[in-house]
Amino acid sequence: MRHSRFPSRHRMAGLAAAVSVAALALAGCSSPAAPGPSSSENDKPLKIAYMSFAVANSFDAPMLAAAQSVAADNNATLTVFDANNDPQTQYTQLQNVITSGQYDGIITQPIFGTGLVDLVTQAIAQGIKVVNINQVLGPDFTTDKPQIKGLSGNVIIIPTELGKKMGEQVVEACASKNLDPCNVGYLYDIKASALDVAIRDGFNTAVAGSPVKVVAEGESFFTATVALGAVQDMLQANSDIGLIAGSDQGIQGAVQALAAAKKTGVLLVGYGASAVGVQGVAAGDWYATVAMSPASEGRLGMQALIKALRTGEDSGAIDPAKDYPNDGVITKSVADKFTAEWPG
Repeated sequence: MRHSRFPSRHRMAGLAAAVSVAALALAGCSSPAAPGPSSSENDKPLKIAYMSFAVANSFDAPMLAAAQSVAADNNATLTVFDANNDPQTQYTQLQNVITSGQYDGIITQPIFGTGLVDLVTQAIAQGIKVVNINQVLGPDFTTDKPQIKGLSGNVIIIPTELGKKMGEQVVEACASKNLDPCNVGYLYDIKASALDVAIRDGFNTAVAGSPVKVVAEGESFFTATVALGAVQDMLQANSDIGLIAGSDQGIQGAVQALAAAKKTGVLLVGYGASAVGVQGVAAGDWYATVAMSPASEGRLGMQALIKALRTGEDSGAIDPAKDYPNDGVITKSVADKFTAEWPG
């Protein structure tokens, strides 16, 4: 279902000569500058561990491909560890990566972010550079700032902001048809996950005080076929649903359920900006989808890790969607300005 500043070149001409003379006078007594990384250090091969939440997931595939491309261009070998959506597997894999002593750097892609905090802290203490991408690494889902001291970069879209933007589009969609009340079917991906709780919190903030009324809920587990069944259940219990909201995978399932029920006119609002979602918005079949950028996350995350390994410099928070038009909200009027980064 998301980066450089330059010092001023202006100098007063009258000061230029004075600075030059002063520099010559000090040359004989000044200490030599601290040496930077040698050419051999900048070129040495790097070994990086990529902690994937699920390699088979269509959202992870472009993220991993972009990270692999940057690694290959920078003399780095990427080893992928596939947790297949199992947080305990991911924990064990990361633990093994750290204890092996074989890796210079780690890319984390958390399934359960708070569960990895101690291990990442341990890795950093051992001199391993770590960059986090895609999901929150820590307990606070309202910020993109690194939540672990020494983290070399954090490339995420803030979940509460994602939910807020989706909620705002739901309110606008309901107003476009003068629906009051506007009965909504809400699709979680995994209802019990901290990510989904944070997205729903942002959604609730946006729809508060509006005609929006969530009358049914379901789960998609990031899969259109699962969402199909969930939406069918929603429609059977609530025939007056006027809008369905959820991730792009969930909305794909909703489209199938609505077609099977021969139900038209139901508004659709997603998040993820998949190719299917952007096409749906452009065609007017979906009202909106909110942008996410897996390929950019993989590229920017690996660039930050290479930078940390080669120069020792951290990159802090990196917003992968900061340059998107319309604040990353894709509606029909701006759909042609977006290029999807994953299929859906």
